[in-house]
Amino acid sequence: MKKTFMPGFKDTGQLFDHQLKGLKWTVSHAYNGSSFYRKQFEEAGVTPLDIKSLDDISALPFTTGKDLKDGYPLPLLSVSEKDVVRIHASSGTTGKRKVLAYTAKDLDVWCDMFARCYEMAGVTGNDRVQIAVGYGVWTAGMGFQLGCERLGAMAVPVGPGNIDMQCQFLVDIQSTVFCCTASMALLMAEEINKRGISDKINLKKMILGSERSSSAMRARIKELMGLEDMFDITGMTELYGPGTGLDCPMHEGIHYWADKFILEILDPETLEPVEDGEVGEMVVTTLCKEAAPLIRYRTRDLTRKITKPCSCGNILFMHDKIMGRSDDMIILRGVNIYPGQIDEVLSSIPEVGSEYQIHLERKDDGKDYMTIKAEVKQGVDPDNTADTRDKIRKTIQSKIMVSCDASILGYGELPRYAGKARRIFDNRS
Repeated sequence: MKKTFMPGFKDTGQLFDHQLKGLKWTVSHAYNGSSFYRKQFEEAGVTPLDIKSLDDISALPFTTGKDLKDGYPLPLLSVSEKDVVRIHASSGTTGKRKVLAYTAKDLDVWCDMFARCYEMAGVTGNDRVQIAVGYGVWTAGMGFQLGCERLGAMAVPVGPGNIDMQCQFLVDIQSTVFCCTASMALLMAEEINKRGISDKINLKKMILGSERSSSAMRARIKELMGLEDMFDITGMTELYGPGTGLDCPMHEGIHYWADKFILEILDPETLEPVEDGEVGEMVVTTLCKEAAPLIRYRTRDLTRKITKPCSCGNILFMHDKIMGRSDDMIILRGVNIYPGQIDEVLSSIPEVGSEYQIHLERKDDGKDYMTIKAEVKQGVDPDNTADTRDKIRKTIQSKIMVSCDASILGYGELPRYAGKARRIFDNRS
């Protein structure tokens, strides 16, 4: 029988029973193993014996990124240091990094979760998976590689950038799957098109992580590379790393691994649950993480739950694509704007390409202004785009309820990135 990395629950009732068992274990494990968590629980007046149902999660205190940085170098540690076999760190650019410890079991769970992502994307042992993300202390490269090897596919660990080697291996190794950021995917698609080697490669699928991608960007990448399918993968260093969820071939939402963690969607201001379908902050609680368990960890990522079951038949729950981060949210003249909303608007305008920038400034009148710089699609004359500029202004106004100006650029005029693209330029004092 073919090995599967999917859980074998018959229905959601079995899944909820599994979650409750895992929640009880996690709270007891953290309370008994971590001085940080014990203090948090005592201040909240909660003990492991108080967890009798999944609803009791609301009584538990929150954990934040600041807690991880304050606990440097081994925050949230709930096992003996001798049981730690590896660390990984976030790619933060200011202050101390968020370092997470892993036991051997943690790594085993992570490998299985990542292999599950590949399995859901239809990757098999016959595939050759070219990995173009960062290696080292970051979780990305290691996660993509170990998950690939756990599945039984061939890993081609090129790492980020190095476009010449990427193209050479696509041709010589005949890689069938490419893993990278959306920005790197666009860079590669345009480079392959420029070099005229699209008929020499055998790429079938792309798995994109680390940043959101608009439908316009995905359509452009798919067109230039002749892909069969593209997938969004989710994850963060605090929650093992990448590989905590993926959209299946039906692309109706991100299936997240609810047998490994509980997901709450909360209002980032009130920290109360939002209504189904409303955007809120992802808050996660792990169910079997040993070294550094997470209890109601505020990820700052913004999304919404999808309550309708996926037509693929998988019972694992779904959330929408990540719309941005609560700490990246733009507040313009009292209106909250998520970067994902700009993506959606620009993708709805046929003449607009996939690349754009958002520029914010405060003028002498004391008011804030937003200008969107957007490329046109290849083949569209950027000097004859008054109608496109008006469409951007009017659609932003009608969909997001805020005014903006628009600047239209020719295809390829905005920079391309091998890592995450920079979209927001806030020049307000």
